[in-house]
Amino acid sequence: MVSASASQRADVVLVGGGLANGLIALRLKSLRPTLRVVLLEQGPTIGGEHTWCHFATDVDAAVAGWLRPLIVHRWSGYEVRFPGHRRELATDYLAITSQRLHQVVSAALGADAWLGASVTDVNPHQVTLADGRILVAGAVIDGRGPRKSRSLALGYQKFVGQGVRLTAPHGLTRPIIMDATVSQEDGYRFVYVLPLDPTRLLIEDTRYSDGPALDRVGLRRAIGAYAKAQGWTIAQVEREEDGILPIALGGDIDAYWKGARSQVAEVGLRAALFQPTTGYSLPDAARMAEAIAGLPKITSATVRACVEARSKTTWRRRRFLRLLNRMLFKACAPDQRYRVLERFYRLSPGLIQRFYAARLTRWDKVRILIGKPPVPISAAIKCIGESSVFGGQDA
Repeated sequence: MVSASASQRADVVLVGGGLANGLIALRLKSLRPTLRVVLLEQGPTIGGEHTWCHFATDVDAAVAGWLRPLIVHRWSGYEVRFPGHRRELATDYLAITSQRLHQVVSAALGADAWLGASVTDVNPHQVTLADGRILVAGAVIDGRGPRKSRSLALGYQKFVGQGVRLTAPHGLTRPIIMDATVSQEDGYRFVYVLPLDPTRLLIEDTRYSDGPALDRVGLRRAIGAYAKAQGWTIAQVEREEDGILPIALGGDIDAYWKGARSQVAEVGLRAALFQPTTGYSLPDAARMAEAIAGLPKITSATVRACVEARSKTTWRRRRFLRLLNRMLFKACAPDQRYRVLERFYRLSPGLIQRFYAARLTRWDKVRILIGKPPVPISAAIKCIGESSVFGGQDA
């Protein structure tokens, strides 16, 4: 029996302390400071152990302005490497760490950032914790990561990353976003490297794979082998992160939302808001936080309606990106997928920027498809409809 004193009231309860809810908390405290916003995180820190990156061109100036306190690293350009092509591009690249997110969100929420808070029940009006406490709120927002659904067909970008300190300077001045000169295993494989200071790097071994199984031990070995091949000696592994991000191949977004078990507002990956080809969610999460904080009235119903409408509209606008993903995953042999990206990175810098920002023009789409295709034409034709990844009618 829970005593009356175990029940508390808040204006907004954020279930899960990941990126999406962290950004919502910051926007609400900035734009609606009189609201009581409580964030519930099961783990010991907000954000877990992650690094979130984006290009400067992925967000507009207004969003970039309020994200600025979260930015830990900024580089004036990046590099890609493929067996037959290497290139440097000048677009600024920015990184947010979970440590900074924890610091900034904790400062904004104070005692209303509840860590070690295990949740047993979530509904649009209240949240029940494992210790018996109940939070009653006008708006409950669920940001606890992806929701499984048969309505979406997915591939996966999965990775293990290690923050390492080297025995000598590495010599890099900008990130290597993709080094696909490595052996191709478990789909399209590349190594991602962020130079953090003269002797510290984040090295991630990444696979674009058909399945979500993550071989952490194997990927750790691969990171060590890559560092050795670059002539880097690792003095210490300072931290480790991993992830399994969704890559959208097809789906019925209306059925996805109908499949939600309750009318709780869902955000982030749970709302299918991510760049379809990279799986990155930061730009969408920032724009969603801005929209929620600007609602005339913040309730579970109004937030749910706002998020669902944006999710459906965004999904439909990104249909072309899902087509490209199907060609990558379904029309190309796994160990040849790198050829698709190698060809893509020969295109104009502006097109590449718009691709990552998911704002391709009609001419961009034509330009991507014309010329000698990197996949068999017959296989590409079979992938045109979204039904090709479901085996039924077109989703």
